[in-house]
Amino acid sequence: MKLSDYLARFLVEQGVKTTFGITGGAVAHIFDSIGQNRGLEHICNHHEQASAMAADGYARISGEVGVGIATSGPGATNLLTGVCCSYYDSTPTVFITGQVPRSQLMGKSKVRQIGFQETDIVGIFKPVTKYASLVDSPEKIRYDLEKAFYLAKNGRPGPTLLDIPDDIQRADIDPSKLVPYSPEKAHRNLRPLADKVNSALELMARAERPIIILGSGVRLSGTYSSARKFIESTGFPVALTWGALDLFPDDYPLSVRDFGVTANRPGNFAVQNSDLVIALGTRLDTHETGSDLKTFARGAKRIVVDIDPEELAKYEERGFNVDVPINTDLNEFFRMANPLIKKTKKDLSGWLERIAHWKKKYPICRPEYYTDEEQINPYVFLQALSRETSEGDIIIPEAGCNVTWTMQGFPLKENQRMFTAFNHSPMGYGIPAAIGACFANGRKRVITVVGDGGFMMNEQELATIRKHNLPIKIFVMNNRGYGMIKQTQETWLGSRYMASSEDSFYLPDIPGLARAHGVERTESVLDIRELEKKIRGTLNYEGPALCDIGIHPDARIYPKLAFGRPIEDSSPLLEREEFLENMRGKNEHRS
Repeated sequence: MKLSDYLARFLVEQGVKTTFGITGGAVAHIFDSIGQNRGLEHICNHHEQASAMAADGYARISGEVGVGIATSGPGATNLLTGVCCSYYDSTPTVFITGQVPRSQLMGKSKVRQIGFQETDIVGIFKPVTKYASLVDSPEKIRYDLEKAFYLAKNGRPGPTLLDIPDDIQRADIDPSKLVPYSPEKAHRNLRPLADKVNSALELMARAERPIIILGSGVRLSGTYSSARKFIESTGFPVALTWGALDLFPDDYPLSVRDFGVTANRPGNFAVQNSDLVIALGTRLDTHETGSDLKTFARGAKRIVVDIDPEELAKYEERGFNVDVPINTDLNEFFRMANPLIKKTKKDLSGWLERIAHWKKKYPICRPEYYTDEEQINPYVFLQALSRETSEGDIIIPEAGCNVTWTMQGFPLKENQRMFTAFNHSPMGYGIPAAIGACFANGRKRVITVVGDGGFMMNEQELATIRKHNLPIKIFVMNNRGYGMIKQTQETWLGSRYMASSEDSFYLPDIPGLARAHGVERTESVLDIRELEKKIRGTLNYEGPALCDIGIHPDARIYPKLAFGRPIEDSSPLLEREEFLENMRGKNEHRS
């Protein structure tokens, strides 16, 4: 049996239905085998970066492994940005790259290159994958494939990569003689875990101002139902990282929504004034805690549950005290904790009323944002877009201002999904990720919100959308430049807009560019009075559609902390002191 045929059959047996990639001389045999296998549909992108991002988006929506394929050299290196998205967000993906024949590999030679388009792909990708291997003999193919898929899905998920030389792809193999991969089975003593859970429950029983923080690990571990039971059994309010923002609709009564450097104020007030933080499935990155971790939830006890021991170790290294660190899978934590929650029930009405007061007092979209009819405020646009969407819609923002505005200002409905490449956050992610998501959800409507700068990074994928007539709706928040960089330049560089405005680059007619790629339905909105009508028309169009929204060039992210300031600076001092006096007494005030 030809090895590339074995590979294609293996993908089908793993449940893979769709692959993304671009062909090339060093991967031609793999593509030929995929093309002859009726169980696989291959999607040809126009840039390998987009292939990796599409595989990433596919995995996030399908819950299965996303697969990207590229040829040797530049084809493989072009995957890197998308692979980083999967690595930093723990998305299960597998990437397969072609390589020059073994006779042309550098081996131990110190020359730069022997084979044409030869590149040390394993060396480049090892730091951003869970497993990267050169398949240097035909007999290794089963072992490497099984290991790559197992590691992508198990433990803390993430990307893996196999680099397969051309002569290996063409080799004749006997599948019955191939060596399998057998993962080591860990035997865990659950007694220490039980002790940790009991310690956590004791802190929960004493808390007067608790807050639960949920991260993307809840979805990755498949524990949404258990997490909701945990929240509703305790009656504790819940703050959501961006990676978990779509777990609950905006009207969920216990949700304080987001928190962090560019979050709404109620979430930050709740976290910073809490006396107990329970962080589940989140690594509490600097976007959430601010640059000085020690100022985060400054008066609170802290319980952190994380599957990755290195994430827990970093807290001690950075001088941040975690009272109860629990290194386990969320399934195990909830299995132990949820039956015991009844011990923690107490009256939290005063705390919940205060949070409700903050939510009412500090709305993200203020009335004055609607006053300028010819310049559209981003928060007004996102409120209007949300009203026109439906339950079950997938919304994919991208990077910079547009992702921050969307995360801050888009009210989510029941069962809507919202994701982006949260931690790597490249411009250009939105359109290819929407392609992957659209194939994962059965070619139903997917909405992506991109900036004019990010649109240009992967605009060639409009041709992929047109080829498959995908019902992807692209909303371009067009502020004629890089708004987030401008905001940084205003803070630190005297408003000198070097390389961030139209003085430095040319921005084309975006609707015209879309039409050139075959997207027939395009709209442009400059007048707020046309906003809802054109949003509705774009969403309801059967095929691909693009709507170019003229955002005020001076629109900025608000609220947003300047770099280096602690999250506590986002709380008005008077309000914080007033609250703590009412709840605990002035003599117990902790600042």
